[in-house]
Amino acid sequence: MLSDVYFPRVNGVSTSIESFRGALERQGHQVNLICPRYTDHDEAGPQIWRIDSRGVLGDPEDRMMRYRAIMALATRLQANEFDLIHIHTPFVAHYAGVALSKRLGIPVIGTYHTLFEEYLHHYLPWLPRRCLRFAARRFSVHQCQQLATVVAPSSAMAAALNAYGVRTSVATIATGLSLTRFTTQTVGAHFRERHGLPKHGRLLLFVGRAAHEKNIGFLIDMLPEVHRHHPETHLAVVGEGPALASLKQQAEYAGLLNSVHFLGYLPRDGALQDAYRAADVFVFASRTETQGLVLLEALALGTPVVSTAIMGTQDVLQQDEGCLIAEEHRSHFAEQINRLLDDDALRTRLAQRGRIYAQRWNEDTQAEMLVSLYHSLCPNAWGSSPA
Repeated sequence: MLSDVYFPRVNGVSTSIESFRGALERQGHQVNLICPRYTDHDEAGPQIWRIDSRGVLGDPEDRMMRYRAIMALATRLQANEFDLIHIHTPFVAHYAGVALSKRLGIPVIGTYHTLFEEYLHHYLPWLPRRCLRFAARRFSVHQCQQLATVVAPSSAMAAALNAYGVRTSVATIATGLSLTRFTTQTVGAHFRERHGLPKHGRLLLFVGRAAHEKNIGFLIDMLPEVHRHHPETHLAVVGEGPALASLKQQAEYAGLLNSVHFLGYLPRDGALQDAYRAADVFVFASRTETQGLVLLEALALGTPVVSTAIMGTQDVLQQDEGCLIAEEHRSHFAEQINRLLDDDALRTRLAQRGRIYAQRWNEDTQAEMLVSLYHSLCPNAWGSSPA
């Protein structure tokens, strides 16, 4: 696997790679990952190869791997007799992965994790949005045509690629959920105290990168509508990113500094789970999500969800299966939240149904689907059937 991002950089791509790596290895496969080195303390070893990288202008969170350093691994990679290359990002990792595929004579596939046409205008606002969308689509088609197969994490993402004109076969395989990590019933009782949140009042939670395309600003705008019925309601935002400063400013201008709390990243070894369990409702309104793993995490831990259903979240969410689906309209979204806050029985029922529903997204099952795809491209690697 090759990726331009991995932990300690926290995002959906890192989480997806971690999920599939762990599940594939449990099933007896060897998975090596090539990814950037962020610090000297990053996890590395026989299966995680960290590549020297440099900073990205205007993006302090990310690093750019050195292409030549990756290609210098070709002889070492050849000795390992790998069966297949799986690319996860469209930058240096993509071009190095394609080149290594030719050098090693093995198939290369890629997962299309990100709907770039909806991202670029947030970061290049001085360019016409129509031109950026066209460029993103042409860029995506060009890269997909260099792959043997493309993996889409949702049916909506697969449909988008087909609409772009991608002729490479597209397989829809969602990232799975760790049933051990996100079904353990953590208490969450001390979460508010640890983070200086009020002991009383209702708590809404958002988890994800603090980026413009996540539409967190809508949640802040919507909060006064909730306050009309539940004035002691607070919103906790867990995550960091380029929009964090503007979101804090938005909350200040709206007079909501005492009600909106920015908690930064929380580790996934218990602290994040505590956040889910401490919340009364998980709220989400991203317009660009290709899947929405945080929704499944909330459901698995019994936290009812109120969310829009756009792009990949349409695959994840089913009305009343742990969630209430809302329109991207402040009054309607707040109405769904208030329904839950007013009705303890409804909240309890959705919590129970959500835990059951999340079981369908077992990461081991999703990994088996990925292995079947790998096997179709290199059947001789396992003999007559997948391992």
